[in-house]
Amino acid sequence: MKRIFDFLFSIIVLLLFFPIGVLIALCIISDSKGGIFYKQERVGKDGTLFYLLKFRSMYVNSAVKGVLTVGDDTRITRVGSLIRKVKLDEFPQFLNVLIGDMSIVGPRPEVPEFVALYSEEQRKVLSVRPGITDEASLAYFEESKLLATSTDPKTTYIEEIMPAKIAINLAYLVNRSLLADIIVIGKTILRIFRA
Repeated sequence: MKRIFDFLFSIIVLLLFFPIGVLIALCIISDSKGGIFYKQERVGKDGTLFYLLKFRSMYVNSAVKGVLTVGDDTRITRVGSLIRKVKLDEFPQFLNVLIGDMSIVGPRPEVPEFVALYSEEQRKVLSVRPGITDEASLAYFEESKLLATSTDPKTTYIEEIMPAKIAINLAYLVNRSLLADIIVIGKTILRIFRA
């Protein structure tokens, strides 16, 4: 049932927002050199690797400086700053959902570097498809600003933020349902409009 919901919801969103997606794509290529999309290797269900899609919001080759985005990151383009604020850079992930790599709601997929640090208990979040949104993403909606206050953002992420997000997602695994997913989707939409 969840897979059917994800598939149909994604098709509807992609069709409705296609004109906005085209506009964003045009803005991206007129703002800076490089492609429209950015893909990054993430860890999916059962530890399977896949490429997560985003609209490119940074200058080309910015990933070599690290995977975490901290505060007013100088790698972010002008258009990137705007689309990140309302999470429109995440829009292409509905294609990941159609393919079957992701779900609408589920633990956000992490990069292999950080998944390698998971304990056996924490790895349970890999038992489901990762999602575009989840309760942990809502709780840490301003994560980059939080990291900007740290003298060592990577350590803060690994030792504080990542374990807290995983704990929220482990609770989701126990109580997940289609109704719970719909509630998270509603909360996400409301949070984006408050951004």
